[in-house]
Amino acid sequence: MSGSPAGRTVLVTGGSGFVAAHLVRQLLERGYRVHTTVRSTANPAKLRPLHALRDAHPGRLDLFEADLLTEGSFDEAMKGCTVVFHVASPFLMPEKIKDGRRDVVEPALRGTRNVVAAVGRTETVERLVLTSTVGAIFGDYSDVRAMDDRTLSEKYFNTTSTVENNPYHYAKTVAEQAAWEAEAAQRRWRMVSLNPGLILGPSLTPASDSGSLFLLDELFKGYFFYGAPDFSFTTVDVRDVAAAHLAAAEHPEAHGRYIVAAQEMTSFHQMAQALLKHHPRNRRLPRTALPHWPVRILGPAFGLSQAYIRNHLGIRFRVDNRRSTEELGLVYRPIEETLVDHYRSWQEQRRS
Repeated sequence: MSGSPAGRTVLVTGGSGFVAAHLVRQLLERGYRVHTTVRSTANPAKLRPLHALRDAHPGRLDLFEADLLTEGSFDEAMKGCTVVFHVASPFLMPEKIKDGRRDVVEPALRGTRNVVAAVGRTETVERLVLTSTVGAIFGDYSDVRAMDDRTLSEKYFNTTSTVENNPYHYAKTVAEQAAWEAEAAQRRWRMVSLNPGLILGPSLTPASDSGSLFLLDELFKGYFFYGAPDFSFTTVDVRDVAAAHLAAAEHPEAHGRYIVAAQEMTSFHQMAQALLKHHPRNRRLPRTALPHWPVRILGPAFGLSQAYIRNHLGIRFRVDNRRSTEELGLVYRPIEETLVDHYRSWQEQRRS
């Protein structure tokens, strides 16, 4: 897609989500007319940020009800759109997953297939931008050791996750693969997949179901005050993820998969150190890094299996994000800025 955003209509699925709300805002600021879907329009608290955006951009944001699991429910929202940003995806914390196939895999796969089928029925759509994850590239950190130069690259697909072992990553993998298969079977529309790391930063929505928000919630609440376990993460700012979606839509030559994450991983200890520079009196943030041995011994009591600990503890790798910087023109925010804004947003939402 190319040309001026003015007058163009695009669809964002799951508009009340962590990433999608930022994307809707950036699209409106760029001049697009935006359609966005939500599961229900009957939750005023969750929709308040979208209503505020609609008020700030009169006549350019329309909300539609759509359910990922209901065939045909995206057709109305997609009418007249040139680009579809499929951001919505079912998410459950691991401890809430009782049946991996029923709770995670089927909803993700059916949801993607329903959106892609609607794209197939909507003649105006030129491009689908799919929000995937680095979890569709690897299952466990140890998988990256088998990649070229032990560096994370988008040329790989996750082959180690299963319905039983890391069902969320498995679900995102099969959903992305299904979308690629659909794209290959026709010639009218083209797809770009974005594979972000752990998405951090300020949330625009009060009730977003996001794993990244939950993960830092534990850090902020003091679960690791005794010491930060040596787990590291591929990280990216939510505002940069939204910007990557815009770039993927607007660059005519954009194609394939793009890792959207910083080159260097960030550990819990590094996160705490960055925040302590701004909040030195915060007693909940860990001052020290925890040795590996207590994590190996006590981890299972906190829900970490020995297999997870073995495949993640102390493991770091480099991230090849060159396609995102060279082809999409992304400039990543410093992780310290992201964390400070994330923490401020977290505090504000707890007070509201």
